[in-house]
Amino acid sequence: MTFDDLNLSKQINYALEDLGFTTPTPIQEEAYNVVRSGTDVVGIAQTGTGKTFAYMLPVLSDLKFSKQINPRILVLVPTRELVIQVVDEIEKLTKYLNLRILGIYGGTNINTQKQAVAQGTDIIVATPGRLYDLAVSRTLQLKAIQKLIIDEVDVMLDLGFRFQLLNIFDVLPKRRQNIMFSATMTDDVEALINDFFTAPQKIQIAVSGTPLDNIAQSCYDVPNFYTKVNLLIHLIKDKTNYKKVLVFVSNKRSADRLFEALEERFNKELCVIHSNKTQNYRIRSIRQFDEGKNRILVATDVMARGLDLDEISHVFNFDTPNFPENYMHRIGRTGRAKHEGKTVLFTTEKEQVLKDAIEGLMQYEIPKLELPEEVEIATRLTPEEQPKNYEPNNPNNRGADEHAPGPAFHEKSEKNSKTNQGGSYRREIAKKYKKPKTKGDKTYNMRNKRK
Repeated sequence: MTFDDLNLSKQINYALEDLGFTTPTPIQEEAYNVVRSGTDVVGIAQTGTGKTFAYMLPVLSDLKFSKQINPRILVLVPTRELVIQVVDEIEKLTKYLNLRILGIYGGTNINTQKQAVAQGTDIIVATPGRLYDLAVSRTLQLKAIQKLIIDEVDVMLDLGFRFQLLNIFDVLPKRRQNIMFSATMTDDVEALINDFFTAPQKIQIAVSGTPLDNIAQSCYDVPNFYTKVNLLIHLIKDKTNYKKVLVFVSNKRSADRLFEALEERFNKELCVIHSNKTQNYRIRSIRQFDEGKNRILVATDVMARGLDLDEISHVFNFDTPNFPENYMHRIGRTGRAKHEGKTVLFTTEKEQVLKDAIEGLMQYEIPKLELPEEVEIATRLTPEEQPKNYEPNNPNNRGADEHAPGPAFHEKSEKNSKTNQGGSYRREIAKKYKKPKTKGDKTYNMRNKRK
């Protein structure tokens, strides 16, 4: 099948020709007619298979020109970087269409975004937090929304956006089409679908958690953080094979620590993104890495989730992710658009359980490689890896000492054991006149009068 077989408008076909796309991916082919039918849709496909076009092609096919102010299409994504990317993708598809697209996200001036909303828009791409802020202020009216598209919903729930999502659902029109695409399906996502989707039709190109066939995986057992650093340096110093390297770490602290360890050796080849970096710094780092100005990008999960970066040769899982679904999204950054990709996982002894969970999700055992002899086993440990010295006689550093005394419980003295009875005078009056236990207890009063 080609895009000509999907009965797309001439304007959309012209845009696809400019992009050099002729054949839809399986998820794009399967989703087109289902989304256009108007039913609620849940799409499952591996990362890197063109899910953005899978929901936008049918939506744009039915979206006609309008001068109305309020938006008709709402796309929710978890991060600012993903807002920018999705807006860019939609603008490519609408090159020959007269449609207004607006991206809104936190970390920028909200008044500027209020002015942009007031000028009118057809499609809004937003993060839940900033969208909710604009909706609560009544600057943004969502009463005309016809289609709600949720991209990477599992990340939104992980980031704590459940409250905003539930409130956004409340202010949206009841009659709307719900569309959701993801590479993995978690229990929280299933619960959300059951609560807010009406008889959704599921499109499943691959079992949730199945990696792409063109991604070659491997792993190393590594004793500690700085040995991981030594192994990473040993591998990526080969610029011929490791042309474009994305390194995932678990948190901001590890990202900064790894960046400092690599900076002296790789300097201008290196960049980093995480949530403590400014918006401009993050956008610049992503752009320079995508354009090839920087060969190595160190990133946390949230910052690089869903980003479509061109021709990444290798993805390194420097830290084994806590959730196996995150591993799927990490390795999905390579092997995109039918390119060959390679991924490497570093695992310490404490991370073996996490690795087992990943292999269980994929139903695949990751091939293990031996640590090269040239790689030095580091004796230096991070503060988190250093053994804890417990001092049982030091009240300020008992740690987890099982012999440390517990809470100071003791029997109350007779004086402190007394409870407030409301005063002796009130008790005597109540006893003499037999006051009711509750106000208006007529049955009690009548019974006492008879006595």
